[in-house]
Amino acid sequence: MEKCYSFPAIPIESVGIARRNKLKLSTRGKYGLYAMVYLAQKAEEGPQPLRAIAQLGLPDHYLEQLLGSLRKAGLVTTVRGAQGGYQLAKPPDQISVGHIIDAMEGPLNLSECATEGECECPRSEGCKTRRVWEYLTNSINRLLYSITLQDMLESKEMNES
Repeated sequence: MEKCYSFPAIPIESVGIARRNKLKLSTRGKYGLYAMVYLAQKAEEGPQPLRAIAQLGLPDHYLEQLLGSLRKAGLVTTVRGAQGGYQLAKPPDQISVGHIIDAMEGPLNLSECATEGECECPRSEGCKTRRVWEYLTNSINRLLYSITLQDMLESKEMNES
């Protein structure tokens, strides 16, 4: 898809927009990312038992569901037995935040109109706002897919958050 707009980076504070948390990931997406970062930190130590991952403050039963989704997406593997548990299926530099969010939440779209070929709105073909939603959705997705677990482990700024 060709780029339809080129917006300059403007700090949100400079345009007088109040920070409101209207667009948020679900706990499923956040907890999935927490679990994956934990597994990336422990990658050299081998499989991690569920109870160790749950020490992040995640309920065991819910965590099991999340890890099941991550396993189905090919991001984690399980090892059975006394020394078993969960581990990354790929090196941390090959797993992006976008892969994790997609496994947890499904594809990120800011509007139905931003979903390629699925918009049922009768105005979608000539709609000026559709191009903005597509641009924003594509920009956010590009950013999410550009950040890997390895980046998160190595980034001082990200580690301070």
